[in-house]
Amino acid sequence: MHIAPFDNHNKPIVDVNDSCVPLNYFNIVKLIKDQAFEYQVPGYETCIVPATGSVDVTVEGFSAENIGGRGVDVWDGEPEGVYVPSGAKAQMVCVSDEAEVFVAGAKYDETLEPFAVRNDELDLVQYGSDDTKTHRKIKHILGQRQHDRVGRLLVSELYTVGQGGWSGFPSHKHDTDRLPDETRHDETYNFRFRPKHGSGLQMLQREEGKAGDAYHIVDGSTICIDKGYHPCSVLPGYEMYYFTILGGLSQRSLVQFFQPEHAYQIETIPGIKDMIAKFK
Repeated sequence: MHIAPFDNHNKPIVDVNDSCVPLNYFNIVKLIKDQAFEYQVPGYETCIVPATGSVDVTVEGFSAENIGGRGVDVWDGEPEGVYVPSGAKAQMVCVSDEAEVFVAGAKYDETLEPFAVRNDELDLVQYGSDDTKTHRKIKHILGQRQHDRVGRLLVSELYTVGQGGWSGFPSHKHDTDRLPDETRHDETYNFRFRPKHGSGLQMLQREEGKAGDAYHIVDGSTICIDKGYHPCSVLPGYEMYYFTILGGLSQRSLVQFFQPEHAYQIETIPGIKDMIAKFK
């Protein structure tokens, strides 16, 4: 499902128990200096990640100052985040002139401990190549390094490297719990382009052997993926970024199932096996 950019007035874009991706939660919060925003999401653990600007965050007695720090866009520096346990009350206060903040969530009932992820605590992966049109960089905010401190939520930023090309290829899905071959993880993306008038394509093939859907994605588009194979691409001459939320049904570690007719291309894309191993 494609949700076109709109002014959400700091209200969830993907709310709890969403009909398409019930394991996910997503909000975009826009603040100006000294403005505060408070939220509490029972049954969902969340992560506060400034897209731009900086915020001070408090969570049930825990505090983290100056989270974020990026300037004009998501290419202008490294991400930072704060993990908010399921159902905990969180407050963010803008300490820059303005801030745009992503709030990512996954359904999870247990209550863990809050913590901050600074830019030197990210898991970084770069893979693919210009020749295979798959060159990209991943910055895991809640990744493998935070595995034992999080319930079901994976949060990452994905960037195309160079201009043009494909991401999420070879075509894969993760809509069914059938270990060891696949896990059920709902997934939500929010896209950005550089320059902003760039755009791309999100494919979604829900049934094997049948034609699927294609969505025209623009700066600010949100995509919710409930089931099916889902590669995406960016137009030549533009760079693409997408904020990624994964929520697992029965476990946090993601097991992707690659479409059989395309799976052999795993062997042709440099570094992709390292990328696959990091979603844990």
